[in-house]
Amino acid sequence: MSELKLPEPDLSSPLAQLLLKRRSIRRFSPSSLTLSEISKLLWATYGLVDKKRHVVPSAGATYPVEVYLFAKSVEGLEPGIYKYDYASHALVPVKKGDFSRELARACLDQRWVREAPVNIVVVAYYQRTTNWYGERGFRYIYMEAGHIGQNIYLAATEMGLGTVAVGAFYDEEVKELIGLGDEYIVLYVFPVGRPA
Repeated sequence: MSELKLPEPDLSSPLAQLLLKRRSIRRFSPSSLTLSEISKLLWATYGLVDKKRHVVPSAGATYPVEVYLFAKSVEGLEPGIYKYDYASHALVPVKKGDFSRELARACLDQRWVREAPVNIVVVAYYQRTTNWYGERGFRYIYMEAGHIGQNIYLAATEMGLGTVAVGAFYDEEVKELIGLGDEYIVLYVFPVGRPA
């Protein structure tokens, strides 16, 4: 069989434009984010589109992911660690204070984690999926994390913000910062801010 040349893709669509602009950003300005920006980011991360379905697919609709916000500099929000409650689209306080330095240390001293006004930390309560699918459930969890990561990148790009996917971290240190037990796995850390 010979090669079949495809028609050129339409790069004028809104999605194509976002994909063309998407980049990993590691330098952030010191300016704060707004609650409106946080709302859009967290909804794009793991929000609900109806009572049962999230913005990302999940194997068997098990939805094992939990999302935490490490807020350093957000207008109208005290610095602290917050859990994103997707059911009520709200932030639930976990710990007060700026934990950006501690999180950066747990992420092998990556300065962009320390400098970003917020970090989105994606974790999974893995038994929600492995109870159904056994060990293969871990693969499905990582697939779900990939969908989430792309959503964060595209949402940040659309809002003129920047992010970078961080996968280098000490799992136990990140879990300890949040107060999570062994039944959780840390999947991703996303510093988010205005590009410098």
